[in-house]
Amino acid sequence: MKRMLVTGAAGGLGRAMRERLGKMADIVRLSDIADLGDAAPNEELMPCDLGDADAVMALVEGCDGILHLGGISVEDTFSKILNANIAGLYNLYEAAQAHGQPRILFASSNHTIGFYRQDEHIDTTSPMRPDGLYGVSKCFGEALARMYYEKFGQETALVRIGSCFEKPRNHRMLATWMSFDDFEALIGRVFHAPLLGCPIIWGVSDNDCSWWDNSAAAYLGWRPKDNAEIFRAELDAAIPTPPKDDPASLYQGGPFVAEPIHRDR
Repeated sequence: MKRMLVTGAAGGLGRAMRERLGKMADIVRLSDIADLGDAAPNEELMPCDLGDADAVMALVEGCDGILHLGGISVEDTFSKILNANIAGLYNLYEAAQAHGQPRILFASSNHTIGFYRQDEHIDTTSPMRPDGLYGVSKCFGEALARMYYEKFGQETALVRIGSCFEKPRNHRMLATWMSFDDFEALIGRVFHAPLLGCPIIWGVSDNDCSWWDNSAAAYLGWRPKDNAEIFRAELDAAIPTPPKDDPASLYQGGPFVAEPIHRDR
């Protein structure tokens, strides 16, 4: 790519991917409402509130690929989720429509299906079962992306990220973890595949106890290589396994299913 836009570049995942993305584009345009630090030689920094339609229109101009990590990434009040995850995503797709429809990787979430139990194995045809307002916003995002694909041909990879960290942080993540290396490889396949369409992709490494069937996205040629199982003994020694009746042991969304609604008042 000539210019790749990364929203949410100051967040945890954006920071983790930042150094890895330089080889994917001549220029990497980084955006966030938080401090982005100093620009590397092939970076340009454009702070932007996703809820500002005019600012997002300028942000997308000149980009031929968008890695959309921006928005609220945890349960929060509806007003905050509405601005960043719903209005902000609509602004992004309108800007993409105006600027040549650059391919998008949308960071969706496993919290679109959080109320499935951990003893259930599901694929991308399984109905959504969001576990909170954050999960609902990602359901909206997937539906919005699908509409822009059906109506305009806007290609988007809907990546339902499980837990993308350096290593799993709890026992639930032995099933949901995606390594930084595997995510980097997935980004590369999304933006270089001859045909993308609008697939749902489980953002998860090749974990022994994964709950998700990724076969529908096999045509992209992404083959995750890492496995959370190598961290099981370390986790067992560091933290106790949650009780069997704990949401962290029962539901794919873990504690999110028990999170209260964060009301604005």
